[in-house]
Amino acid sequence: MVESLNSMLVNARDFPYVALLDVIQEKMSKWGNDRRIVAMAITTPFTPSWESELRPRFAQSNGWHTSQLNPVTYCVKGGELEGVVDIFNKMCTCKEFDIDKLPCVHAVATTHHAQVSVYSLVSPYYTKEYYVLAYSETIYPVESQSQWDIPNEIVARIVLPR
Repeated sequence: MVESLNSMLVNARDFPYVALLDVIQEKMSKWGNDRRIVAMAITTPFTPSWESELRPRFAQSNGWHTSQLNPVTYCVKGGELEGVVDIFNKMCTCKEFDIDKLPCVHAVATTHHAQVSVYSLVSPYYTKEYYVLAYSETIYPVESQSQWDIPNEIVARIVLPR
Protein backbone atom coordinates (compact mmCIF):
# COMPACT_ATOMS: atom_id res chain seq x y z
CA MET A 1 0.00 0.00 0.00
CA VAL A 2 2.81 2.41 0.88
CA GLU A 3 4.48 1.82 -2.49
CA SER A 4 1.15 2.42 -4.25
CA LEU A 5 0.64 5.70 -2.41
CA ASN A 6 4.21 6.72 -3.03
CA SER A 7 4.00 6.10 -6.78
CA MET A 8 0.59 7.77 -6.92
CA LEU A 9 1.98 10.94 -5.33
CA VAL A 10 5.10 11.29 -7.52
CA ASN A 11 3.56 14.07 -9.60
CA ALA A 12 1.71 15.65 -6.66
CA ARG A 13 4.59 15.90 -4.17
CA ASP A 14 5.23 19.56 -4.91
CA PHE A 15 1.55 20.55 -4.66
CA PRO A 16 0.38 22.76 -1.78
CA TYR A 17 -0.94 20.72 1.14
CA VAL A 18 -4.62 21.21 0.35
CA ALA A 19 -4.16 20.15 -3.27
CA LEU A 20 -2.06 17.17 -2.16
CA LEU A 21 -4.80 16.11 0.26
CA ASP A 22 -7.34 16.41 -2.56
CA VAL A 23 -5.27 14.03 -4.71
CA ILE A 24 -5.06 11.54 -1.82
CA GLN A 25 -8.80 11.79 -1.11
CA GLU A 26 -9.68 11.28 -4.76
CA LYS A 27 -7.48 8.18 -5.03
CA MET A 28 -8.66 6.68 -1.74
CA SER A 29 -12.26 7.28 -2.78
CA LYS A 30 -11.67 5.50 -6.09
CA TRP A 31 -9.91 2.56 -4.41
CA GLY A 32 -12.69 2.25 -1.83
CA ASN A 33 -15.37 2.31 -4.49
CA ASP A 34 -13.53 -0.23 -6.66
CA ARG A 35 -13.17 -2.59 -3.69
CA ARG A 36 -16.80 -2.07 -2.70
CA ILE A 37 -17.88 -3.16 -6.20
CA VAL A 38 -15.65 -6.26 -5.99
CA ALA A 39 -16.93 -7.09 -2.49
CA MET A 40 -20.57 -6.82 -3.54
CA ALA A 41 -19.95 -9.19 -6.47
CA ILE A 42 -18.55 -12.01 -4.30
CA THR A 43 -20.76 -15.08 -4.60
CA THR A 44 -19.13 -17.21 -1.88
CA PRO A 45 -19.54 -16.80 1.89
CA PHE A 46 -15.85 -15.92 2.26
CA THR A 47 -13.36 -13.66 0.52
CA PRO A 48 -11.90 -15.02 -2.72
CA SER A 49 -8.33 -14.86 -1.38
CA TRP A 50 -9.21 -17.15 1.51
CA GLU A 51 -11.24 -19.50 -0.68
CA SER A 52 -8.17 -19.89 -2.91
CA GLU A 53 -5.99 -20.66 0.15
CA LEU A 54 -8.40 -23.37 1.30
CA ARG A 55 -7.99 -25.73 -1.68
CA PRO A 56 -4.24 -26.36 -1.22
CA ARG A 57 -4.78 -26.99 2.50
CA PHE A 58 -7.27 -29.76 1.73
CA ALA A 59 -4.87 -31.25 -0.82
CA GLN A 60 -1.90 -31.04 1.55
CA SER A 61 -3.77 -32.68 4.45
CA ASN A 62 -5.14 -35.52 2.31
CA GLY A 63 -4.10 -38.82 3.86
CA TRP A 64 -2.91 -37.36 7.14
CA HIS A 65 -3.76 -39.38 10.27
CA THR A 66 -6.13 -37.73 12.73
CA SER A 67 -6.91 -39.07 16.18
CA GLN A 68 -9.31 -37.65 18.72
CA LEU A 69 -7.79 -36.87 22.12
CA ASN A 70 -10.98 -35.56 23.75
CA PRO A 71 -14.30 -34.14 22.47
CA VAL A 72 -12.67 -31.00 20.98
CA THR A 73 -8.98 -31.83 20.61
CA TYR A 74 -7.33 -33.80 17.82
CA CYS A 75 -3.80 -34.94 17.09
CA VAL A 76 -2.82 -34.68 13.43
CA LYS A 77 0.19 -36.49 11.99
CA GLY A 78 1.46 -35.91 8.50
CA GLY A 79 3.71 -33.59 6.61
CA GLU A 80 6.73 -32.07 8.31
CA LEU A 81 5.00 -30.87 11.47
CA GLU A 82 2.53 -32.63 13.74
CA GLY A 83 -0.25 -30.58 15.19
CA VAL A 84 -2.67 -30.72 18.08
CA VAL A 85 -5.86 -28.91 17.16
CA ASP A 86 -8.47 -27.55 19.58
CA ILE A 87 -11.51 -27.07 17.39
CA PHE A 88 -13.57 -25.36 20.10
CA ASN A 89 -10.97 -22.66 20.83
CA LYS A 90 -9.74 -22.57 17.22
CA MET A 91 -6.10 -23.17 18.11
CA CYS A 92 -3.28 -25.40 16.88
CA THR A 93 0.18 -26.09 18.20
CA CYS A 94 1.61 -24.85 14.88
CA LYS A 95 0.19 -21.40 15.86
CA GLU A 96 -0.94 -20.62 12.29
CA PHE A 97 -4.60 -21.17 13.22
CA ASP A 98 -4.22 -18.97 16.31
CA ILE A 99 -2.52 -16.09 14.53
CA ASP A 100 -4.28 -16.01 11.15
CA LYS A 101 -7.71 -16.97 12.50
CA LEU A 102 -7.96 -19.29 9.50
CA PRO A 103 -7.89 -23.09 9.75
CA CYS A 104 -4.32 -24.30 9.28
CA VAL A 105 -3.65 -27.51 7.38
CA HIS A 106 -3.92 -29.48 10.66
CA ALA A 107 -7.34 -28.00 11.43
CA VAL A 108 -8.49 -28.72 7.87
CA ALA A 109 -7.38 -32.33 8.37
CA THR A 110 -9.56 -32.65 11.49
CA THR A 111 -12.79 -31.41 9.88
CA HIS A 112 -13.77 -34.79 8.39
CA HIS A 113 -13.03 -36.73 11.59
CA ALA A 114 -14.70 -34.11 13.79
CA GLN A 115 -17.67 -33.82 11.40
CA VAL A 116 -17.49 -30.02 11.31
CA SER A 117 -17.49 -27.69 8.36
CA VAL A 118 -14.17 -25.99 7.71
CA TYR A 119 -16.19 -22.79 7.24
CA SER A 120 -17.30 -22.91 10.88
CA LEU A 121 -13.63 -22.56 11.87
CA VAL A 122 -12.98 -19.38 9.88
CA SER A 123 -12.96 -16.01 11.64
CA PRO A 124 -15.82 -13.74 10.58
CA TYR A 125 -13.16 -11.23 9.47
CA TYR A 126 -12.78 -13.29 6.29
CA THR A 127 -16.48 -13.31 5.39
CA LYS A 128 -18.07 -11.47 2.52
CA GLU A 129 -20.14 -9.55 5.08
CA TYR A 130 -17.06 -8.11 6.81
CA TYR A 131 -15.37 -7.43 3.48
CA VAL A 132 -18.40 -5.44 2.31
CA LEU A 133 -18.53 -3.59 5.66
CA ALA A 134 -14.85 -2.64 5.36
CA TYR A 135 -15.63 -0.65 2.20
CA SER A 136 -19.20 0.43 2.99
CA GLU A 137 -18.35 4.02 3.86
CA THR A 138 -17.89 6.61 1.14
CA ILE A 139 -14.93 8.98 1.26
CA TYR A 140 -16.30 12.38 0.28
CA PRO A 141 -14.24 15.35 -0.88
CA VAL A 142 -13.86 18.33 1.41
CA GLU A 143 -15.98 21.30 0.38
CA SER A 144 -14.36 24.37 -1.09
CA GLN A 145 -13.02 26.76 1.56
CA SER A 146 -15.60 29.32 0.43
CA GLN A 147 -18.34 26.96 1.69
CA TRP A 148 -16.83 26.33 5.11
CA ASP A 149 -18.86 27.59 8.09
CA ILE A 150 -16.19 28.60 10.59
CA PRO A 151 -17.39 30.07 13.92
CA ASN A 152 -16.30 33.69 14.54
CA GLU A 153 -14.39 32.81 17.72
CA ILE A 154 -12.19 30.44 15.66
CA VAL A 155 -11.65 33.02 12.92
CA ALA A 156 -10.66 35.59 15.55
CA ARG A 157 -7.93 33.38 17.07
CA ILE A 158 -4.39 34.35 16.32
CA VAL A 159 -2.05 31.41 15.96
CA LEU A 160 1.64 32.18 16.10
CA PRO A 161 4.35 29.88 14.85
CA ARG A 162 6.56 28.26 17.48
